[in-house]
Amino acid sequence: MQKRLTKSNDKKIFGVCGGLGNYFDIDPTLVRVVFLVALLMFGTGVLLYLILAVVMPNES
Repeated sequence: MQKRLTKSNDKKIFGVCGGLGNYFDIDPTLVRVVFLVALLMFGTGVLLYLILAVVMPNES
């Protein structure tokens, strides 16, 4: 079975971090921390998160 990048149904805001965590087999909390660091250090976390929230399909 092929892996698909989808938003998680177990979501905090849009399910992007949960979906990325499931796809890469890592804890979604770690993905959330990476997005927070990207937001604080580089300012790109919000833009990247919003793009992924629009582009990623929902988990069925």
